[in-house]
Amino acid sequence: MAWSIALAIWLIGWWLNTKLAHSPRGDTRLYGLLIPTLFGVTVLVIWELLVRMLGVSAVILPPPSAIAVRFMESLPLLWADFEQTIIKGAMSGYVIGALAAFAVALLADRSPFLTRGILPVGAFMAALPIVGTAPIFVKWLGSDWESKAAVVGVMVFFPILVNTVAGLKDTSAMQRDLMRTYGAGYWPTLLKLRLPAALPFIFNGLKIATTLALIGAIVAEFFGSPTVGMGFRISTSVGQLALDLVWAEIVVAALAGSAFYGIMSLIEKRVTFWHPSQR
Repeated sequence: MAWSIALAIWLIGWWLNTKLAHSPRGDTRLYGLLIPTLFGVTVLVIWELLVRMLGVSAVILPPPSAIAVRFMESLPLLWADFEQTIIKGAMSGYVIGALAAFAVALLADRSPFLTRGILPVGAFMAALPIVGTAPIFVKWLGSDWESKAAVVGVMVFFPILVNTVAGLKDTSAMQRDLMRTYGAGYWPTLLKLRLPAALPFIFNGLKIATTLALIGAIVAEFFGSPTVGMGFRISTSVGQLALDLVWAEIVVAALAGSAFYGIMSLIEKRVTFWHPSQR
């Protein structure tokens, strides 16, 4: 019976989304928000229905309503964890890693030797597992947010570096020759031609790094942290079978990650409005 009702709700939601998507106003911003919202509500309703009708234990999978109640009851705790993990660990590491990547990309741009040497090393370092590097940084820098920022900095460094180096080379020989005929040196050419042309690549790396920053900060806390932080809370709550609090932390991480990615996308639209991908 439960599965039949869930299937009926899914089909109704599918039908409504199809109607909205094919509506003459389906391309408007309101409909663009309404369609994914309706899909998410459909998933939550089915989740709530199946968990309650099938008698699934809250230890295995709590219903969305219980997660929402625990979320509201734990707002001060969740905010403290958010501040420790996202603001201190993820954001600081993201800024440090991005600035370091830009600086190294400019150095590599001036030296073909560095370009040929850094990119293979970058691919190697990007493949290193976080479960191997995080304990090392915790031993070096302690269990507070500084070690998490270091892990995040390493994780975001190479995606931003690779995309920036590739973007700086995304100009044609004719464009560079034209700048030389105007008497432009390296820095005017970089600032007026090559850097603007590289912006879509740079923002691509920055957007990829937003999710890596959150993942790195949370996972690094599993290997040592003070008694606050999202990774710490998840690991201890699992041991206490408080799965509703675990899911509340996951909701916070998902909201923070979506907001962070959305902010970068919004900045990209404002800065690279001239690029075909933004039209």
